[in-house]
Amino acid sequence: MQIAVTGSIATDHLMAYSGKIADQLIADQLQQVSLSFLVEELVVRRGGIAANITFGLGQLGVTSLLVNAVGQDFEDYRAWLDRHGVDTVSVHVSETAHTARFTCTTDQEQNQIASFYPGAMSEAREIELRPVADRVGGLDLVVISAGDPEAMLRHTQECRDRGYSFLADPGQQLATMSGPDVRKLVDGAKYLFTNEYEHSLLLQSSGWSHDEVLQKVDKWVTTLGDQGVRVESRSEPTIEISPVQPKQVADPTGAGDALRAGFLAGQAKGLSLERSFQLGCTLATVSLETDGPQEYDVEHGSFVARIAETYGDAAAAEVESTLR
Repeated sequence: MQIAVTGSIATDHLMAYSGKIADQLIADQLQQVSLSFLVEELVVRRGGIAANITFGLGQLGVTSLLVNAVGQDFEDYRAWLDRHGVDTVSVHVSETAHTARFTCTTDQEQNQIASFYPGAMSEAREIELRPVADRVGGLDLVVISAGDPEAMLRHTQECRDRGYSFLADPGQQLATMSGPDVRKLVDGAKYLFTNEYEHSLLLQSSGWSHDEVLQKVDKWVTTLGDQGVRVESRSEPTIEISPVQPKQVADPTGAGDALRAGFLAGQAKGLSLERSFQLGCTLATVSLETDGPQEYDVEHGSFVARIAETYGDAAAAEVESTLR
């Protein structure tokens, strides 16, 4: 099964400040702010939704195609993804812009000052999917995850024009896109993914009712945080998948991307819809327990044991056979 994943590729530069940002603000001088913080910690993490999903697929033995735009500074990141089972051949390299970057300073009270530089990601709108499909002999599924809005619209329309099945995962871009554009992203999707907040926001932005959305897509998947996953369709009973309970929570960043990766891996390996989401929920918990969206490692024995604890021996046996 050939899966292409479009969407953001970025690095996160996360800094910790032991003081309080508010102490540096002067109430009657806010029109001329000039702040500088001596930070105690800097962590640089590989991230971006599309990159996180492809990394997770690689952890489960599925090589997927990463499609987006990056800068000349991507080589170390590319080598990392290549080593972890990701096909990066179709990643476009900008001649002028850097890879997208998120920079954030967090103080002792969890207040933050942050900036996001889209950089080369804006050039993703120039990428055509047809050459990607030709290189690998066709595309079975294209994941349209959050990234450059123009690229998301172009890739979605190309999927419709060329008959590629696609998964719509607009994420945080729902808040920035117009109603007509949201409808274009959703209409005809094989799968639509949202979290609970995005579920409501999509209805508000699109102007469609819940039933009308279900008429536009095959499956609507809503992630429910620590309550698991709900899968709805117009013609089949609703499926609810309970989560795997974490042993500890290190960092929630990327857990949703891991869930999507696990689900896609299950589908690529021929598992049922329910089993695929059980696989996804397990991978999401492994990610949740790890500090960073691409720092976890799937150890097959313990991974299968977690599935057995939550979903039973039959589920574990099915997943184990695919991991082998």
